[in-house]
Amino acid sequence: MISLTKAVLMRGTTVLLDEADLIIHTGQKTGVVGRNGSGKTSLFACFTGQLPLDAGTVSVPQGLRISQMLQETAGSDRSAREYVIDGDREYRRLERKLREAEANGDENALTMLHDAIDERGAYDIENRAEQLLSGLGFTTAECDRPVEAFSGGWRVRLNLAAALMCPSDLLLLDEPTNHLDMEATLWLEQWLGRYEGTLLIVSHDRGFLDKVIDSVISLENYKTIQYRGNYSAYEKQRAERMAQQQAFFEKQQRRKSEIEDFVRRFRAKASKAKQAQSRLKELNRMQEMEPAHADSPFSFHLPAADNIPDNLLTLDHTDIGYSDPILNKLRLVLRASDRIGLLGLNGSGKTTLLKSLAGQLAPLAGELLPARHLKTGYFAQHQVDVLRSDCSAMQIMQSSFPGVREQVLRDYLGGFDFRGTKADSLVGLFSGGEKARLALALVAFSRPNLLLLDEPTNHLDLEMRHALTVALQEFGGAIVLVSHDRHLLMNTVDRFLLVENGNCTEFDGTLAAYEKRVRKASAGSGNGAQAARKTQGVNDVKGSSGTKSGANHIAAQRSDVRAVSPPEPEVLLDKKQRRQLAAARRERVAPMRTRLKFLEKEIEKLQHRLSGIDRRLADQELYDEARKPELTALLQDQGQLQAELTASEEEWLALGAELESGNTR
Repeated sequence: MISLTKAVLMRGTTVLLDEADLIIHTGQKTGVVGRNGSGKTSLFACFTGQLPLDAGTVSVPQGLRISQMLQETAGSDRSAREYVIDGDREYRRLERKLREAEANGDENALTMLHDAIDERGAYDIENRAEQLLSGLGFTTAECDRPVEAFSGGWRVRLNLAAALMCPSDLLLLDEPTNHLDMEATLWLEQWLGRYEGTLLIVSHDRGFLDKVIDSVISLENYKTIQYRGNYSAYEKQRAERMAQQQAFFEKQQRRKSEIEDFVRRFRAKASKAKQAQSRLKELNRMQEMEPAHADSPFSFHLPAADNIPDNLLTLDHTDIGYSDPILNKLRLVLRASDRIGLLGLNGSGKTTLLKSLAGQLAPLAGELLPARHLKTGYFAQHQVDVLRSDCSAMQIMQSSFPGVREQVLRDYLGGFDFRGTKADSLVGLFSGGEKARLALALVAFSRPNLLLLDEPTNHLDLEMRHALTVALQEFGGAIVLVSHDRHLLMNTVDRFLLVENGNCTEFDGTLAAYEKRVRKASAGSGNGAQAARKTQGVNDVKGSSGTKSGANHIAAQRSDVRAVSPPEPEVLLDKKQRRQLAAARRERVAPMRTRLKFLEKEIEKLQHRLSGIDRRLADQELYDEARKPELTALLQDQGQLQAELTASEEEWLALGAELESGNTR
């Protein structure tokens, strides 16, 4: 059990908690909610000991194993796989001790350390790391790429995988679904559903919270208020509590008015003086109640263009992609009444399709015909990264919409909670959520008749997501939306297109049907439930029948291995024999591991060269008739490099499978 008692917590002069009480029971899965700046991340820091309370006490059981998702990732030349394994800090500590013992020739220490590392699951730790990475959307080849080669969003995924890799009794996750697509979010839901420890999670994805949590801690007015049930249950209970609080407040205000009126009228009369004094005492004893505040700081709408043609955009046998088509022979007509959600795996071409619809990527073949009065508003997934950091929100709006009166722009920014001096603050000082709100304001103010949104809710809190949902419901034009926020999709679109295997076709079903389809596919491929079970098997946590030891988990996993491997005789070996066998096994696999390392470097070089070619092929001037020989040579180089990459990856996979089999043991 974890608890706070009369906790006071401040950051500088800002009060976050004031005599707050809290109890979290073992095995509880709790969502932590509250406005930005209310202290959610600071609460996590209190439980990990990184941030002391200013008063009161925090109680965390001694020896509790805590795993926390990091928010920042520095560039590193470590591979994604090794970075995730680093999340198991105890395993890495044992590895360091083993190297020291080998250097010192300490046979006794070597024996004990080999046993400890084996119990930790060293024989399949790389496989477990790869299963986590696979579930979060990484390909097999990407497991070997260095951390520094990934963008910020993919580094967030690496941090999440490292947190899940660490055996824990308490798991702290802060915005784990930011930068995840829907498929990775569904996989994470399944993993957390099987996690048996205590979970504290901050998330602005209400659909995700509804599936994962069984209680809510709400940070309100410097207190921690606990609710039972998922996020939807919390919303209902909080609305009822606030309605009750407001009724009590209004009743109290009426009583105060009655007392003050009585005292005013009768204080001077001797016959009523005693009664007046009695009522004054009642007034002084009265515990002051606060009014219930549920008003959102966000209030905006998305004005559509005055002219909205019936047919906004037509694709006819259109190939879309870069050097090669990603989507083929598309036939699609976007009408003024369309409200479309795009579904599909990460990398299937959803973002590429939106870029083409926005006019930022020319079709490779076929036709893309815009209506005469088409006006597109495009929110790109990484739009927040291109906002000028040396300008204020107001300056960016003025440069984007010259001629519009300043007060009109200020009023509009106020609806996105850029009020007063905040509108004149430099964008470089903004949080990710503030930048996302500004980017949305820019798109919305342009008055489009076709709105293209690529993951618009990344970085947005629950209140802003709700405001966006309402604004999209009222928008008068057409919408094409890519989002992992299922609540947003369910409440703003009425039709789904599935982007898959180079095609974009109508998905004849609900969002729930698509979720079921994804879960079934991931379970069949081993990337979902099966992979999660193997990964979570080493989490030594308390279950309903008592404490499951790490050794028991390892024993269970080893029985699984024997079920698919040739049977081995159970022979009792002494420590010396075990050490000799381990040394012989290492000697047998050493050449294979050397070849693997060589292939990893070769694959990385080939990928780097292919990336360079892709960048050159993205140059539109390259497709001029005068540069046709250069284009042809580049395409030939690309084909040859791709063939070499495929061959190297196939050899790498075969070697990896052989190493994992019992033949090398």
